Amino acid sequence: MSADIPRRGKSHSKVRPPEPEADPEFQIAPMIDILLVLLVFFMSISSTEVLQSVEGINLPVAADAKEAKSNPGQVIINISYNMINNATVITIQDVNYNIPDLVPLLQAQVSRNPLVRVLVRADRNVRYEFLRRVLETVGQAGVGNVTFAVVDKEIPK
Repeated sequence: MSADIPRRGKSHSKVRPPEPEADPEFQIAPMIDILLVLLVFFMSISSTEVLQSVEGINLPVAADAKEAKSNPGQVIINISYNMINNATVITIQDVNYNIPDLVPLLQAQVSRNPLVRVLVRADRNVRYEFLRRVLETVGQAGVGNVTFAVVDKEIPK
């Protein structure tokens, strides 16, 4: 049957040139999604830092301070100083304590977690004698890991 069909010389099939690629469009929706994720991330980090700072405590400056490692069994002792009435106040989780009251509180923490760490956030105006008494009390409670909170540069007011 194929012999019945006459053949014409070479078949000339047209080869189409490829269509030019369209210019890529700028996708704004994924860009907004990424920016919102970054915004939420930075807001959560900054709110954590704000929660760790206490108004009324002016931390000392230590340019060579090292970054603290996180510790889930950490007790934060805030020691503020009031220049008006020359009073020093010890606060743990928004509760004021006297130095002798720290021993049973810290001993309870040590009994729950022997690796408990005490983070002392003392105002730079707190007298050394008072801070020494606090540290002696922390030692009497059996806490062996004590760190101090400082800032690495002066914060302008």
